[in-house]
Amino acid sequence: MGRKYDSIEELRRKKKLLKSEIEDLENLLTFKNTKESLSAFTNGLTDQYLQEKVDDDGDEKVVLRKDVIARQLTSEVKDMFINKQTAVGIASTALGGNVTDGLIKLGITALVGNYAKKNMKSSNWKKKLLGAAMIYLAPIALKYVRKKLEVYQKNKSVSSMEQLI
Repeated sequence: MGRKYDSIEELRRKKKLLKSEIEDLENLLTFKNTKESLSAFTNGLTDQYLQEKVDDDGDEKVVLRKDVIARQLTSEVKDMFINKQTAVGIASTALGGNVTDGLIKLGITALVGNYAKKNMKSSNWKKKLLGAAMIYLAPIALKYVRKKLEVYQKNKSVSSMEQLI
């Protein structure tokens, strides 16, 4: 079951290595270095959005890189408006509500982003975790809700058509 060691010194070295590895994992899990911990949890996805800064007191803080977030948001908005299919869709179904759908999506994105940013600035680790979760889970939840609403609207229109017939 276990490996046989030739000497007690070899066993002590192995024990020391295991202890240092456990301490490294504990440091990672206790958020002593917030950016590194979030990077490990998200497999590096948050690295581009977070930056470590030293405040006036000499304490290290993790802050959101608003310039990167704003640049990505503006590029996605620009792509949404410049996209050929979107332009044709807006022109053909302007009365259908696609224009307002885009504006509603932008509004919800701004609200969720501001709330997540506010939580990430909080000193409470639970709020920081909630802010990080919102950044990753809010788009998934909104897509799910949107799909359910579309299915509901489709079923409602089919049932009203059946009543007309």
